[in-house]
Amino acid sequence: MKMEVITLEGKKAGSVDLPEQIFGAEVRKDLLHRMVLWQLAKSRTGTADTKDRSEVSRTGSKLYRQKGTGRARHGSARVNQFRGGGVVFGPTPRSFAFSLTKKVRRKALTCALSAKAAESKLVILDEAKTSTHKTKDLATKLKALGLDNALFIVDSMDENFTRASSNLPFVQVLPTEGANVYDILHAKTLVLTKNAVPMIEARLTSRSE
Repeated sequence: MKMEVITLEGKKAGSVDLPEQIFGAEVRKDLLHRMVLWQLAKSRTGTADTKDRSEVSRTGSKLYRQKGTGRARHGSARVNQFRGGGVVFGPTPRSFAFSLTKKVRRKALTCALSAKAAESKLVILDEAKTSTHKTKDLATKLKALGLDNALFIVDSMDENFTRASSNLPFVQVLPTEGANVYDILHAKTLVLTKNAVPMIEARLTSRSE
């Protein structure tokens, strides 16, 4: 499938052939759902922690004598019945990550790219480079192109473009190896540089991915 290539100034810069098997594949929502859950689960810190009775800092001596007080028998002030005691079955640090095969991950990324192409929310840019790092200049250009809410996947990270876009709240720039399903679906528009297309194709057809 052919797509026009544009520049940041809005001018035409030829066209590019997009591989049908990557940008024209069937969009499977079940795979996208699984992939998004996988990404979100991996990103969870899992640092919630509570102290059990062996970790709280309280005296270990017996509170009072065993018999003759008319009160319940207690041997420690660290049990959960008392204020300041340990927590029973509370959360401990853990990983929420689960496994997902490479084949599923590749297919899900293909579905995400195809979904953007099918919705006409895919733009091919000649190159993501600017002569200045001023945010205002870049914001003006992107607004004129309707790309003020977009994910840019680029073949090389230009320092000026990266610095200028870092202050734009709805603009994100990623290298081709950082392309992922969650960010692609989250962005309103997906922007690929012309040279990033063959790099993504190589990534998705490689067995190591």
